[in-house]
Amino acid sequence: MKKIIFIGDINGRPGRETVKKLLPSVRSQYCPDLVIANGENCAGGMGINKKKYDELTSLGIDVVTGGNHVWHCKNFASEIDSCPAFVRPANYPPGAPGRGSLISKGIGVISLLGRVFMKELDCPFRCAEVLMGELKKETRVIVVDLHAEATSEKTAFAHFSDGRSSAVLGTHTHVQTADERILSQGTAFITDVGMCGSYDSVIGVDKNAIIQRFISQMPHRFEVESKGPLIFNAVYLEIDEESGRALKIERINRVID
Repeated sequence: MKKIIFIGDINGRPGRETVKKLLPSVRSQYCPDLVIANGENCAGGMGINKKKYDELTSLGIDVVTGGNHVWHCKNFASEIDSCPAFVRPANYPPGAPGRGSLISKGIGVISLLGRVFMKELDCPFRCAEVLMGELKKETRVIVVDLHAEATSEKTAFAHFSDGRSSAVLGTHTHVQTADERILSQGTAFITDVGMCGSYDSVIGVDKNAIIQRFISQMPHRFEVESKGPLIFNAVYLEIDEESGRALKIERINRVID
């Protein structure tokens, strides 16, 4: 049996501090074989760079996945090949730097970007079908990070992947959903894992700037909220190695001062 912790979007410095404070106790409780985290917003709340990638891996994260802000830090396209445990969305067109899947400690990891209300890339369904077939030549345990906006797209993709992957875990919206389940063919699914960062915020951003933008419909600078309690969102998975079927999915939701 493989035990996996998947951590939701790490948002800026507060998110990194949350992981630093809470991941050791989570590791001690669950004893995972692999820790995966979505890190596409770990640098200033938008993007990732080599320095922040190194910080995340030093905290005990084995694989870092990306999303729609993966290229926001201008140098990351040239740095990505020096980040061997980073997985950017696989459905970028051919020729994009980096890679969209990997196998770590016997566990396959795929990163994909949704297309509904997002920048349209190649079809994540067709891309996943190819990648899951390739990874299954080496492992039955496959975890997919679907970084997407629409719950309908995430749910449809999970059913499409049922029996082909071990887990489909939604990221991007920064709010943990309460719909974790194991589908009929053995794929664990949750619409959104959530985030790590400021709890007293609007998805990690200073709430006052967001409120003023809604009220005035004028541009306001978004700053990562750095004050107040911190939230740690993740899921714990148990996967049968022989069949690749999920045996358990459990939400982790912790708030600290």
